Amino acid sequence: MLMHNPPHPGLIIKELCLEPLGVTVTDAAKALGISRKTLSSIINGKAGISPEMAVRLSIAFNTSSESWMNQQSQYDLWQAEQHRDELQVSKILVA
Repeated sequence: MLMHNPPHPGLIIKELCLEPLGVTVTDAAKALGISRKTLSSIINGKAGISPEMAVRLSIAFNTSSESWMNQQSQYDLWQAEQHRDELQVSKILVA
């Protein structure tokens, strides 16, 4: 079952991981071993969570990489479902 309009994982990083800890994007990016630009893109919903990023986040925030990938998958699927009627797909019927 799909969640109704799930948040982008970047919003979760910002609101539940960085802000409560008082960590800046610059400091978080350094700790994650990525550029500030990369983390900023994720936080602002311009980029998604890759499997490698999920592992990095799981290490940094003591979470599971699966939880990050699940959040990204739910977000992506919900976004795709919003355009279901625009897809040019026919049903395949097997006798």
